[in-house]
Amino acid sequence: MTRVKKGVNALKSRRNILKQVKGYRFGRGTKERQANEAIFHAGTYAFAHRKDKKNDFRQLWNVRLSVPLKAKGVSYSKFIGNLKKANIELDRKILATLADVAPKTFDKILERVS
Repeated sequence: MTRVKKGVNALKSRRNILKQVKGYRFGRGTKERQANEAIFHAGTYAFAHRKDKKNDFRQLWNVRLSVPLKAKGVSYSKFIGNLKKANIELDRKILATLADVAPKTFDKILERVS
């Protein structure tokens, strides 16, 4: 069997790893082993924070909805419960946008639910 040297492949993988960590501080941007570790951790955090982002936006929509509801004297939880009873399938994102952009439309939905 012929001898296979992995010089080209090793250089290619090292170059790709170091491209991914460009701009990282200290040894993580220049040393292959530290760069690998940094990529691994960055991927873990990216996955977790994508999940966190969904929760952050849901909290934001809840706050944006509760402010106009409080002004009308309706609690957020009762409003959401009445929406489900009335079979109005608008999600919190759309409701928050309507409350901000089109308050008249939001008021009509509120009248229909109450």
